[in-house]
Amino acid sequence: MTLRLDSLAANAGARRRKLRKGRGIAAGQGASCGFGMRGQKSRSGRPTRPGFEGGQMPLYRRVPKLKHFPLVNPKAFTVINVSSLNALKAGSTVNIDSLVKEGIVTSPKHPLKILGNGELTTKLTVQAVAFTETARKKIEAVGGTCETFV
Repeated sequence: MTLRLDSLAANAGARRRKLRKGRGIAAGQGASCGFGMRGQKSRSGRPTRPGFEGGQMPLYRRVPKLKHFPLVNPKAFTVINVSSLNALKAGSTVNIDSLVKEGIVTSPKHPLKILGNGELTTKLTVQAVAFTETARKKIEAVGGTCETFV
């Protein structure tokens, strides 16, 4: 059998008849066409636009539109630069308690983080929650060690 335009036909049961809405009770979708009695979703046309929340401020307008909006749970640190560690004597262990004792840190509310601004000349063992990459390099370049704990 050859395939010709006049021999093309859909398979049996592949095409269903169009549902004729609003054509009486016998048609199955009479009168209100399956949309119920009244209300916003029974009216003609598209009921509501995408994202519509019934008059409540929609989600796409509630969320911040720009970058730099504040973090919900920001991480807070007591920060100190590498240059301020030069005041300590060589070979000592530096942590939040020793910095308070020396008077370098006055209000230790948060965990200690070491920043890499300035130069370091003394060899120290530094214990902190976090180090910047430059601070770690500068401490280890002098011969000191960086100990991270949580």
